[in-house]
Amino acid sequence: MKRLLTVVHALGLLLVVFSIAYIMPITTAVIYGDPSVAIDFLLAMIWTAALGLLMWLFTRRYKGELSIRHGYLLVVGMWTAMPAFATIPLLLVLPGMSFTDAYFETMSGLTTTGSTVMVGLDGLPAAVNVWRHELNWLGGLGIIVLAVAILPLLGIGGRQLFKAETPGPMKDSALTPRIAETARNLWLVYLGITVTCIAALKLAGMGWLDAVCHAFSAMGLGGFSTHDASVGYFQSPLIEFVLIIFMLIAVVNFATHFLALRGKSITVYRDDPEALPTLGLILGSCLGIAFYLWWNGIYTDFWTALRHASFNLVSIATSSGYSSVDYAQWPIFAPLWMMFLTATVASAGSTGGGIKMIRTLVLFKQAGREFLKLLHPSAINPMKIGGHVVANNIVFAVLGFIFLYFMTVVTLTFVLLISGMDFISAFTAVLASINNCGPGLGTVGPASNYAGLSDFQTWVCTLAMLIGRLEIFTVLILFTPRFWQR
Repeated sequence: MKRLLTVVHALGLLLVVFSIAYIMPITTAVIYGDPSVAIDFLLAMIWTAALGLLMWLFTRRYKGELSIRHGYLLVVGMWTAMPAFATIPLLLVLPGMSFTDAYFETMSGLTTTGSTVMVGLDGLPAAVNVWRHELNWLGGLGIIVLAVAILPLLGIGGRQLFKAETPGPMKDSALTPRIAETARNLWLVYLGITVTCIAALKLAGMGWLDAVCHAFSAMGLGGFSTHDASVGYFQSPLIEFVLIIFMLIAVVNFATHFLALRGKSITVYRDDPEALPTLGLILGSCLGIAFYLWWNGIYTDFWTALRHASFNLVSIATSSGYSSVDYAQWPIFAPLWMMFLTATVASAGSTGGGIKMIRTLVLFKQAGREFLKLLHPSAINPMKIGGHVVANNIVFAVLGFIFLYFMTVVTLTFVLLISGMDFISAFTAVLASINNCGPGLGTVGPASNYAGLSDFQTWVCTLAMLIGRLEIFTVLILFTPRFWQR
């Protein structure tokens, strides 16, 4: 019980911090002359802050450093509580929306999935669109990382939070000796690149509202848009090119960006074991899919094929989820290859989802070790990635993760099949949700959205988004008996 109350104490404080996020949509509503919408967001802000403050005050005697178990409980608690509180303004402003749909929308935003159940995005109040995209942006690098920078100032240590939420190599080394300083540095880089993206989109022809919203979702790789037609609404090759550049930036480890900026050298990207394979696989796939579409007569000239293939493939591969055309109408190889890429290419420490490139490299090299072992059983062949030896325990952890990943995809796909969905829709809905990608194929393809799902199917996809964002272990470990033993 004491363990849970310590978590509740920290969770209350995080909710107070989260309530600050309502300032942006409130300001937007005032600027656009929507006083009733501003009041709704103000009420949501007050309720969130008040409940968080009460939770913090009534459990202040249990304040303390977070243990590993605290960290996992708090991360899962926060990533389930934040979407719940984020639904308040949606339910107030859009009274016809159910809690199930509102929770799906906010979970999709905060996990940077980008799936939506909403239609008529072009006519939404500006504050609602800003709120959706701000959730994408906040979820991009992780609200928890932001909290790590703030909690030490309030007497709560944050290292276990950082370990539980941040995947890959970021767990094992800090950029600076103090974890709070590390988190602040990451957010400064994130903020700086976002501002640059806003300026670039404005210069490319977007209005200020569209530029801010799409910069938020591009940097978070969330894929939300202010238009039902997504980026296809603009019919602008220049806007698509700008978004491609920033999506590629966002799919690379932000620690690498920080080190490159601090050292004023791009050689850091060459030394990053994930950066070149990630970018090489994406760009090579763009050329390959463009040639494939042109060869099959989908587009009459190669450059048109390259434009549409590049934007939509980069968007899906980076787990952003924008679309400029209905790529579900392409020959099935192309969209399925894009869905495969979304599971593998994002770097650890980026805002992308999926298995991550570092795990893909570990699996690839482990397969090579097994071939060598078959030919030379006594050979000693340590695995090296980026010039560093990878310990066998890390290899085993990656193998365990991959097993749970595929079993989760299979299990949830069968659950959706039982509920009545067709196979392509069920499989790609789960794959898109767990990879935090957004659109799938079939009834959840880029020309439609998730509005047609039943409440049960919506909750299954919501669970998949949460599991994918927190990298499976963080959620599933709570269901093991050993976690709750002393």
